[in-house]
Order: sequence, then structure tokens, then C-alpha cells
Amino acid sequence: MIRVLLADDEAMVRAGVRAILGSSGVTDVVAEAGDGREAVELARAHRPDVALLDVRMPRLDGLTAAEEIVRTVPGTGVAMLTTFSEGAYVTRALGGGATGFLLKSGDPYELIAGVRAVAAGAAFLSPKVARYVIDEGLGGGRLTREAQARARVAVLSPREREVLGLVGAGLSNPEIAARLHLVEGTVKAYVSAVLDRLGVRNRVQAAIVAYEAGLVEA
Repeated sequence: MIRVLLADDEAMVRAGVRAILGSSGVTDVVAEAGDGREAVELARAHRPDVALLDVRMPRLDGLTAAEEIVRTVPGTGVAMLTTFSEGAYVTRALGGGATGFLLKSGDPYELIAGVRAVAAGAAFLSPKVARYVIDEGLGGGRLTREAQARARVAVLSPREREVLGLVGAGLSNPEIAARLHLVEGTVKAYVSAVLDRLGVRNRVQAAIVAYEAGLVEA
């Protein structure tokens, strides 16, 4: 089971999110917070797999709370869940170490998929947020290289991220095929798709993105 901390200042929103996560059969909301300061304290106490935080909360906003949790609670992935998708929020969230950015207006599947991805150490952006990142070029020096790389790999499927991580680790196509129990032709297709979706020309550039996105241990 994926242990989740849920933080939102509206009790009805928390109830709805808790119900959606409960329907997945793979998550357990172990603690709830009504403000950012309480969220940080509960994260330290419960050490959840994922902290799911609203952006606007009293006492301490969700973005600041996310930064504190990332800094002080190793092993807890952080995802933002909000109605606000302004670029400034996305920039700060990813730059502060959050690996998920979800919209309350999104499909329930996105919420479940996002929590599962963040718990697994991957990145997940709501499709609307991902499109904004891509269309507006949210980089331009405003995002850190790490956050920019995370935003780029968020558009990949879980299997594509797995392949990218192995490319970053220096494995060849045959080695990746053996590791993932795939035929070499399938791996070659995955690598080609990853290069295309990341907009890079070769495996070296893909490996750089993998390192910057945290898919490969330094």
C-alpha cells in the first residue's frame, strides 16, 4: 500500500480526494492536515510515501511546505494538488523538489496515476500542466536544470522513463533488453520514441536529461 499524507484547508476536498484514492485499492491516507505547517509536522511524524499538498493553505503555503518536506523528510515524494496551474506555481513546485503537479479539475485516474508515479520515484504532471510546460517553454532560465528535466520526462510513460534511466546508466540496447525481459527490437523502438519525445538527438543527450531528472544515481 502507498501511504499518503493529504493536506488541504477544505475538509470536503480532503474527503473527496480520500474517497478517490481509497477506490484505487493501492493507497492508504495515513494523515490529513488543514494547513501547511501541520502538513510538515505530520510528514515528519508519519514518513508517508507521498505528501499530496494544496498550494494555497493557511499558516504555511503548500509550496513552502513542499520545500520543507523535501528537505527534512527523505523518502517522501511530494505532489501538488491544486486548482491553480499558473506558471509561477509550476516553476516553484518543480524547482523545490516536487515531482508531481496535479489539478483538482483533472480526471480521478490522473490523481491515482500521479500518486503511484510519485511514490515510485517518477514524475507526473497533469496533462494540462505538461502541455503548458511544453507550449510555453517554461525553461528560459527560470526553471533549474533539474526541474526542467523533470518536466520533460513527465511526458514519458512509466516504461519509457525506465528505459531512459537505463540509457542514462550507460546500458546498451541488448543489456536493456535483458534487464527488462524485452526483445531488442522493442527496446530500440522505445529508445527512438524517448529521443523523439525529449527532443534530443542522441543517447548522450538523453542520458544527460536522465541524470538531471534524477533517474540515475550519481
